[in-house]
Amino acid sequence: MPFLKGDNEIKEVLKQCKTVAVLGASTDPRKPSFFVPLVVRSYGFKMCYVNPTHNGQEILGEKVLPSLNDIPEEVDIVDVFRRPSAAREVAEEVRRKGCKTVWFQPGTENMEVAEELHREGFNVVVGNCMKVECRRLL
Repeated sequence: MPFLKGDNEIKEVLKQCKTVAVLGASTDPRKPSFFVPLVVRSYGFKMCYVNPTHNGQEILGEKVLPSLNDIPEEVDIVDVFRRPSAAREVAEEVRRKGCKTVWFQPGTENMEVAEELHREGFNVVVGNCMKVECRRLL
C-alpha cells in the first residue's frame, strides 16, 4: 500500500476513522498543535491529546496523557506534531499501540521513518495538514 496521497485515499481513511491521537498536543491556542485538532474535532472525531510535558492538564476539555499507550481505546490516526528528530520514538509508540494510520503534519516528516512504517503496513500521510484535508474532503 502506498503512502496516502490521493484525495480518494485520504478521504476514505478520514471517513473510516473515529479516534485521533494528537502526539505533541499543545495547551497554547496559538500553536498548530492546538488549533489544528480544534478544527479536526469539529468533524466528529474523538480526540486524545498526548504530551508528557502537559500530562494531567486539559486541552479542549480532555485530559492530556503522557503517551499513546495511556489511551484506553483503539486509535485510528496518530496526528504527529513532533520534530522530525523524534520520529523514531513516535514510530515505536505507534507500533506498541497498533494504530492504523500515522499522519505526519507538515514540518514533522522524517521520510526514512515514514517509509519504514509504510513497509510495515501502516497507512502513512506526509506533507498534508489534517485540518486542511478535513475541510477539503469531508
